[in-house]
Amino acid sequence: MRHGHARMHEALGYEGETAGPNRVARLMAADGLYGVPQRRQWRKKRSGVRPSTVRNHLERDFEALEPNTKWVTDITYIRTVEGWLYLCVVLDLFSKRVVGWSMSDIQGHQMVLKAVLMALWQRSSKSPVVLHSDRGTQFTSSEYQQFLLGHNLVCSMSAVGHGGDNAAAEGFFGLLKRERVNRRHYQTRTHARSDVFDYIERFHNPRMQRRLDNRDQKFIALTQLSAETG
Repeated sequence: MRHGHARMHEALGYEGETAGPNRVARLMAADGLYGVPQRRQWRKKRSGVRPSTVRNHLERDFEALEPNTKWVTDITYIRTVEGWLYLCVVLDLFSKRVVGWSMSDIQGHQMVLKAVLMALWQRSSKSPVVLHSDRGTQFTSSEYQQFLLGHNLVCSMSAVGHGGDNAAAEGFFGLLKRERVNRRHYQTRTHARSDVFDYIERFHNPRMQRRLDNRDQKFIALTQLSAETG
């Protein structure tokens, strides 16, 4: 069981079930069903020096009022019998969807550029987007900085590294590890790639889209009620 009672309640709501969160928690406990706790695993990344022209545009404000205005990006690692598989994602802070991703057995700037390029492909306008990252060497590299300048992306990163400065991306990685990766034993990188793809495109992104649709429906209902009573 990968869901805690809160996410199980949310999933059941999408299926039309009306049980409250407390009842869901009681039923899960009665059947011995519990969420999977997150494992704390650390693999330190090399940090670079923030370019002098870059500043922190987010200041830990991970909310966005419109899509494609604030993105965050980061890299995590996945263990396989063959060796490490690295995953880079680009997350839209409005929808919380993964709009770009790339995987490689090399933790280099090319992997990062592929993930950002994927995010650019789905962007409907050419308006500037703030792209926040940590100070990993992939993000401080001249190739990455030049790529962002050439595609109307505003680079954002902290002057001094702090775990909370990229909490949104770390939060997604926590979900990925807890709900999928830590429940698997990957023999090959190919197996891991396939499973991570499945999680992102068939589980996480659809879930985030359902949340967004539900939020829109509640907003429409509220505005209609205000118009009728106002």
